[in-house]
Amino acid sequence: MKELLTVALYCVALLAAPPALAAMNIVEDTLDNGLKVLVLEDHKAPVATFQVWYRVGAIDDPAGATGASHLLEHMMFKGTKNFGPKTFSQTINRAGGTDNAFTSHDYTAYHETISSDRIGIAIKLEADRMQNLLLDPAEVKTELEVVKEERRMRYEDNPQSLVHENTMAAAFMTHPYRNPVIGWMADLNDMTAEKLVSHYRRYYSPDNAVIIVIGDVDAKKIIGEIRVSYGHIPKGPAIERLPMNEPPQNGERRVFVRKDAQLPYVAAIYKTASFPDPDSFALDVLSMILSEGKSSRLYRALVYEKRLALSVDTGYDGVGRGPATFYAGGTVAPSDTPAGNSAEMLEAAIREEIERIKREPPSAREVQKAKNQVEASFIMEQDSLYSRAMAIGGMEMAGGWRLIERYLDGIRAVTADDVTGAARKYLTDDHKTTGVLIPVQTANSDANSVGENK
Repeated sequence: MKELLTVALYCVALLAAPPALAAMNIVEDTLDNGLKVLVLEDHKAPVATFQVWYRVGAIDDPAGATGASHLLEHMMFKGTKNFGPKTFSQTINRAGGTDNAFTSHDYTAYHETISSDRIGIAIKLEADRMQNLLLDPAEVKTELEVVKEERRMRYEDNPQSLVHENTMAAAFMTHPYRNPVIGWMADLNDMTAEKLVSHYRRYYSPDNAVIIVIGDVDAKKIIGEIRVSYGHIPKGPAIERLPMNEPPQNGERRVFVRKDAQLPYVAAIYKTASFPDPDSFALDVLSMILSEGKSSRLYRALVYEKRLALSVDTGYDGVGRGPATFYAGGTVAPSDTPAGNSAEMLEAAIREEIERIKREPPSAREVQKAKNQVEASFIMEQDSLYSRAMAIGGMEMAGGWRLIERYLDGIRAVTADDVTGAARKYLTDDHKTTGVLIPVQTANSDANSVGENK
């Protein structure tokens, strides 16, 4: 009954949604210096989100300086020629707003959500740090230690995250997706202020940026304000993007990580197609069928019935500048049987479920439920200005914001045969890299600790 109610609620959400949800009335403009501006009016509440996206991420980090894009994001809050350290966030907070930033493999984005009548504050502050950032060597050195500690906590002291990092490094031989966003510790140890200055001057320019504004604003007026604050900033140097080719993978690769941990963990990463390839929609639905919710195939079989896994999951994120990946993995469940559970047993069970969906197409009900879940998630995000801007920005970085208009139609068109076809095509050993966590008990092991998923 609970499962039927969930499906019903998804259907209600879809029926209540605007018929042309993806066809957003975005006003687009490009300044003479190449800065692209996207504005979407939404007058439900006197609030707006202001986001600046730069086409620079970990895949653009120079050789020997992995982590430069992420560290530079940290330094963007350390002051400019006109405003001191911490002034940016303090000014936004005092105006009743919130601010933050993030770096991915593909882009770096800065965002503020603030009362729409005070959005001018965000406009001016972001314009200032686009051109006037101070990269004081002493500040860089201090912040670098913060990033190193962040790396230790998130990766080197987190066994499962370390497995993911090592598995990605093995999956990609030449493509920079093999490098972690936070950077390798050896490169962080060699990072200098001079390297960051060069990175900043190369990528932080109006012609390499996109501004997204969504909320209670007048599009024409806000574009005028942006033109005043940003129009005088000169274009940056021509950016030569290096080719990011990846040689074909001709067999499974395996990585083993020995680390202080309580339970084994398995992570398989498959190279797949990226959005908007027609197969990307089927891969999205496939992930939902396999692991979304307690009635999903993997959870029901491996957690509930066989009790092999404490947790199990799959994931597909096809939106990016490079090749996409499909993840499948889980944490081995403790067992009081003499033989016990093992990483090998869990890996074999996950493989068995994947092979089963290759042989037997999912039922029409499974496919429709998964499509409802994908659509409902997409629709419910529209209630958040921030999430809507994030979706637009992600698509813009991947090839153009109008790609978002193709997403729901692509999901709705997926059939059971499409799902099976995608599994057969991509979830094979030739596309697979497997990482295995081998627990090593030490004197400092906590008998009650259990590692978390990445």
